[in-house]
Amino acid sequence: MVARVFALTDVGRTREHNEDTFLVADLESGSTLDFADGHHDITADAHGLLFLVADGMGGAASGELASSMASTLVLDALRRSWTEAVPSPVGFAEALRDATVLANARIHQHARENPDHRGMGTTATIAGLFGDHLFLVQVGDSRAYMVRAGDAQQLTKDQSLMQRLVEAGELTAEEAEVSERRNIILQALGPEAHVTIDLTYQQVRRGDTLILCSDGLSGLVRASELARTAEEESDVRTLCTRLIDRANALGGHDNITVIAARFEGDALAPAGHGDAVGYNAFPLAGTMNDEAGDPPPPLRDARATFKSDPTPTFGTPLPSRASLAAEFERARAVGDRTPLGAPAPVIAERRRAVQPVLLVLGLIALVAVIGFLFELFG
Repeated sequence: MVARVFALTDVGRTREHNEDTFLVADLESGSTLDFADGHHDITADAHGLLFLVADGMGGAASGELASSMASTLVLDALRRSWTEAVPSPVGFAEALRDATVLANARIHQHARENPDHRGMGTTATIAGLFGDHLFLVQVGDSRAYMVRAGDAQQLTKDQSLMQRLVEAGELTAEEAEVSERRNIILQALGPEAHVTIDLTYQQVRRGDTLILCSDGLSGLVRASELARTAEEESDVRTLCTRLIDRANALGGHDNITVIAARFEGDALAPAGHGDAVGYNAFPLAGTMNDEAGDPPPPLRDARATFKSDPTPTFGTPLPSRASLAAEFERARAVGDRTPLGAPAPVIAERRRAVQPVLLVLGLIALVAVIGFLFELFG
């Protein structure tokens, strides 16, 4: 099995600093790959491959440091615990979990010991290839997609307030995409002492293309366009370049990072019509899909944090999930009030709808006042 890989990051159109980080590594040797001279064709060995995208937050210096620390700490932990281990699927999943949890603890400790970096954190989408399976660790709202037969399916699930509201049926996906609260994530590496990762898996087929990206790409380029571009471009370097150019053309309001890996080789089976592609939970102790069946932490029981878009003012208290949940419940109790995150066109449409009613009520009030004055002075 061979993975043809390229990775690229761009500061975007509005930022002065790039707080994103990517990493691609061969876990057999523990070495990282550099893409200055083009793509790499990597033969997947026994210990597999690692792909990581991290989107830092907390201000330029803190965000850059947090995402860089995440990539370094995860790889260092895997070098110690995995490259010398006897390969097994569960062992690989456990190594990814432990490396991510360790990275969170170290970033959090650094922030506590260095007040200038208070509130620092980073998202992390980590994909590890073991055999013909990808294991994916998710913290935050960077994403992993699989493009197969012209269709792109999201393999990860955003850990965001908007995702929770969509799942609760309180917002549509379209409303969530344009909500002013779309930058609120429920977990990140660093802000809290403990993190509970989401762990999923996906079987790889011949011709599949894996795409990892920060929300600077996924927030602007829809999955359908991503799939179409991946089908049009056989060269992974051109694919990454086109996707970043497209995000910049649509505004480029954030840093943009993308990793593209196309899988080929006789060791992989061709895709079949019955193959499932998407979010597939991998049950493992200490994750959101705990083997014990424990549910993920509810919205009200943990903190929320803002992404670096926009960057919070230093020292501004971050809202708790309890306060966000209370705000959500107040909005629901009003009745036909515009839902949280409703786009401006929806608000304008509802205002136009009530204008005739207000006009009629105003006319009735005017007639009543004229009649009163006539009786009074007539």
